[in-house]
Amino acid sequence: MEIPPHHPWPASTEEAFALQLRLASQVVRRERLADVRLVAGVDVSAPRRGLVRGAVVLLRYPELDPVEQALAEGAPPFPYIPGLLSFRESPVLLAAFARLQRTPDLILVDGQGIAHPRRCGIASHLGLILGLPTIGCAKSRLIGHHGDVGPAAGDYGELLDGGEVIGAALRTRHGANPMYVSIGHLVDLAAALHWTLACCRGYRLPEPTRLAHQAAAGRPVAPEAQPAAEQLTLL
Repeated sequence: MEIPPHHPWPASTEEAFALQLRLASQVVRRERLADVRLVAGVDVSAPRRGLVRGAVVLLRYPELDPVEQALAEGAPPFPYIPGLLSFRESPVLLAAFARLQRTPDLILVDGQGIAHPRRCGIASHLGLILGLPTIGCAKSRLIGHHGDVGPAAGDYGELLDGGEVIGAALRTRHGANPMYVSIGHLVDLAAALHWTLACCRGYRLPEPTRLAHQAAAGRPVAPEAQPAAEQLTLL
């Protein structure tokens, strides 16, 4: 798929903070989904010191059968700083997206959307760059607080920060720890919760991000698997 032109990558934490604040104002928090036939899951791993590997797995919906996988690997262009992981991981993910033959209708991201101190985590960042609907499906909470969440799959509690609803703690499997779901781009929270649950197949992680996690770890999951590009130039 073709990656649209986008902003230059920041060279400092100050530039990164400023860019996140600017991008946050561009996030569309309304549901703009049409007919969803292809859902992508994305995740990033660090297979060796000084390298990151990004994986995108494309699944057919509603069957959730993997139909395509793309990987990219290279030296991260930004240091590991909590709250700024998008600048470390997005370049390698965009390189993986560029290797896809098809374009997803919806992207589930293993990371935060607007449930972020500056309301622009990696799910929102990728959605803005690609111009596609995205949902943040994080395994852990970055900010905010919520009340008790019921034990059944589908139970959730609103995630609040400073009185603002920034996401939800969603139980995706009975008795399992909740996932932290938030708007990425071009969805509302109700749609984010709906599609996260619709993409679950008995595991805590939604199937797209679960398979992307496997792919990023070096275990191919789709028939059209592309090998990682060693030492890819990301900037």
